Amino acid sequence: MKFSNGYWLMKEGVGCFSPAHVYDTDVNERRVRLLCPTQRIRSRGDTLGGINLTLEVTAPLEGVLRVRMTHHAGAGKKEPSFELNLSHMLAPDVQETDERVIIRSGDLRMEVDKETASLAFYHGDERLTRSAHGDHACLKTGWTGMAYDRGRENTYMRGQFDLGVGELIYGLGERFGAFVKNGQSVEIWNEDGGTCTEQAYKNIPFYLSNRGYGLFVNHCERVSFEVGSELVSKVGFSVEGETLDYFFIGGGSMKEALRRYTCLTGKPSLPAPWTFGLWLSTSFTTDYDEATVNSFVDGMIGRGIPLSVFHFDCFWMKGFSWCDFRWDPAVFPDPVGMLTRLKAKGLKICVWINSYVGQESALFEEGVEKGYFLRRKDGSVWQWDMWQPGLAIVDFTNPDACRWYAGKLEKLLDMGVDCFKTDFGERIPTQDVAWFDGSDPQKMHNYYTYLYNKTVFDLLVRKKGREEAILFARSATAGCQQFPVHWGGDCWSTYEAMQESLRGGLSLTSSGFGFWSHDIGGFERRSTADVYKRWCAFGLLSTHSRLHGSDSYRVPWTYDEEAVDVLRRFARLKASLMPYLYAQAVQTAETGVPMMRSMALEFEQDRNCDYLCSQYMLGESLLVAPVMNEQGMAQYYLPDGVWTNVLTGERRHGGRWMREHHDYTSVPLYARPGSIIAFGARDDSAVYDYADGAEFRVYELGEGETAHACVCGAGGAAEAVISICRTKEEYRIDYSGEKPCSVVLSGAAGKKQIAVEAAGVYTLPL
Repeated sequence: MKFSNGYWLMKEGVGCFSPAHVYDTDVNERRVRLLCPTQRIRSRGDTLGGINLTLEVTAPLEGVLRVRMTHHAGAGKKEPSFELNLSHMLAPDVQETDERVIIRSGDLRMEVDKETASLAFYHGDERLTRSAHGDHACLKTGWTGMAYDRGRENTYMRGQFDLGVGELIYGLGERFGAFVKNGQSVEIWNEDGGTCTEQAYKNIPFYLSNRGYGLFVNHCERVSFEVGSELVSKVGFSVEGETLDYFFIGGGSMKEALRRYTCLTGKPSLPAPWTFGLWLSTSFTTDYDEATVNSFVDGMIGRGIPLSVFHFDCFWMKGFSWCDFRWDPAVFPDPVGMLTRLKAKGLKICVWINSYVGQESALFEEGVEKGYFLRRKDGSVWQWDMWQPGLAIVDFTNPDACRWYAGKLEKLLDMGVDCFKTDFGERIPTQDVAWFDGSDPQKMHNYYTYLYNKTVFDLLVRKKGREEAILFARSATAGCQQFPVHWGGDCWSTYEAMQESLRGGLSLTSSGFGFWSHDIGGFERRSTADVYKRWCAFGLLSTHSRLHGSDSYRVPWTYDEEAVDVLRRFARLKASLMPYLYAQAVQTAETGVPMMRSMALEFEQDRNCDYLCSQYMLGESLLVAPVMNEQGMAQYYLPDGVWTNVLTGERRHGGRWMREHHDYTSVPLYARPGSIIAFGARDDSAVYDYADGAEFRVYELGEGETAHACVCGAGGAAEAVISICRTKEEYRIDYSGEKPCSVVLSGAAGKKQIAVEAAGVYTLPL
């Protein structure tokens, strides 16, 4: 939200009150409290009246400092609030002099200038940013680090940090516009707006700076960010009310800041290996029954395209009855038998759900009678006619409603369903509503999706175990990364939509989300065969891969026979990469660093990577640059070093841009120099014994360098670990694993290969 009117003035009707100095400090073993009047106190008489702001600083985790700024403390705390890991509170290291207060948490240092109440944050000797207050004239304008802003009707609390020369901001959840957020105004407010607008399904009040820190605004309600927009050299953020609460997250790198942020808000759960295979959907409004479904499944199997999951979209239930969680008897008269027959073909089953109940649903009357729906202030059920006529919203603040909803889903799991696509959850009303537990409507708008997805995920954990629990979710808020996977939402079937989807995904994974997917071929309308084939490569080189559309099928033979070849090519490639991909997924679950990540996140020191959003890293060692034009031209950047094309073996010197043509069976897919990528012995399934017969391909290992890799089994346990060191004379291979494998070394001198029969030390001369 913007408060200023240019440099000199505030907007009409806005009063800005900012700390003038630190009047008093109070330090104990758990927190630092700073009293900051908004006028300079020169005598006792100046303490009579006026506006004070109180800052409280704590250290919730090493390298993290929490700052709470309060005007009127009696306003009370409104719920809900994010579920944060605050069990490791530290005693902050505090030093106080006449001039400043210095507060440390691990390698993060905060210095408070008593004279101006300015805050500065440091990593070692490097100042990361500051929240500064200037002279008296500046205190009356928007150029202030912290402020209480009083408008005609509402009050706001605001924070503001310097945006340094060359500093770039990433994250803030899923955003489909420019990848770098500088110059943007961003509203953290979940909306169902597709992928081609400024609206987003997954709004996260957290950003990353390329200076190696992050900032998380701890408010569930609307948070407004002005990133070099209102004031071009500042990042501002504001919330309505009397308190502002944020966490400043150090680390020295964006990856380390993400690790610490996900320590605070939750690590992504590790998806099971089968989830990385190809998902096939009925699509949305298409006609289908068991015969249609089997024609799709058998068509894929008969054409040699490995398939992991079959997904039934909305119309597995009868029209107007969503959600009653009952198979439409006119179309699926024997659902248990059908699921049994599909699962006999080696498939997992996913079904579409949402958290709304239409008036024609068999569950509507029960939900009304038992008080399981969101109500209006007069006690009547909140309803509207968007999406489903007479739609009601399940109230997940009511524990009984959670058990009721989960109970309906449990019956589906008992039938043979394995997971759920948790659609919607964005259009949550804020006017004339009363939540069961008294939650604040403004806060519940964004937070609703957390309760919704957690209810479903917890059921899956209880029924199937954490190692098998998986969602396909659209909406999200901070903390929802614990319930993967999330997909990008409703995109068009064009190259432009392909790129905006990728921008949204990279923005989301820069915000703590580890795993991401999108609709291969696009959702709205039907793509050309050209777009579909290019999207197949992109989709199957994402962490999770799903064929899904709106009003047309997405099986490849409905496009052309070449589409069958392309889909088979990349589905089998992904299956062969599963030893590498699953090990990378384990790292993501352990660290919070996303599996699919931007070039800027992986190569923080290479300024050529700062703005790149048409290519990405899949794990730490594979670079992917999807082709997104009718000409088949790929334009991409390779960082320094010698990169190897995984598909052709061609070596390219990096530190420069490439431009080349690719047919549909090709895509720029490069192995990072000095890396080991584990390939599997099979390419017909995402699930097999990854360690048995694995081939460890070593790319461009330099003299004196050592590379490491591992292969993990289901659940994430390491089953084979390899370390390879290159000396002047030889390669030394240390292998720990029970299954035989092979090692292939490639570089300027060509390829060398050695069979590894058992654990031990092996050497291979240069």
